[in-house]
Amino acid sequence: MAVKMSKKAASIDMTAMCDVAFLLLTFFILTATAKIPEPLPVDTPASTVQTKLPDTDLATITVGKGKVFFDLKGREVRKRTLELMGQKYGVAFTEDESAKFALMEGVGVPITSLKQLIAMKSSERSKSNLQPGIPKDSLDNQLSQWIQNARIANIEIDDKELQIAIKGDAKEEYPAIKKVMDILQDQKINSFNLVTGLRAKDK
Repeated sequence: MAVKMSKKAASIDMTAMCDVAFLLLTFFILTATAKIPEPLPVDTPASTVQTKLPDTDLATITVGKGKVFFDLKGREVRKRTLELMGQKYGVAFTEDESAKFALMEGVGVPITSLKQLIAMKSSERSKSNLQPGIPKDSLDNQLSQWIQNARIANIEIDDKELQIAIKGDAKEEYPAIKKVMDILQDQKINSFNLVTGLRAKDK
């Protein structure tokens, strides 16, 4: 007489897999860095060049919509540059203001309005049309002073020459870009990077 075995549906315990999935999700969330919105977003021209900009000793000049913004790498370099700019224009910045400035993205306001910009929240600073751009005219060429003082600060802090990158909007008129190049050449800076977006190579 044959014994008939009862068939039971096979079950898989998914507890361990769920634990692993949540651990991975938690890891990616904690290690990810949020992209801070740029105060002056620009549509860079396309290029096939893939040279990466340095992570240190770099100043980026963003040109777009008739405005110019200035940004620096390195917190200590930013603090020292702000101190030198304050001495140049007679504006005293507190330690708290200096610490906040060290964490900010690029700035695009005259030095006399910088205190008000620093006092704002980061979400307020990124609003469009809030910052009019750094003056670059011959009568009030603050951009030239930012570049010069940033170079001094970078040598003092890192003992290296500051590298310059120009990030221009693809639709920006050439005279606006050339004005920035002329300011650089006035300081004997003849080598700088042009920031572009990556496009596929032509076949």
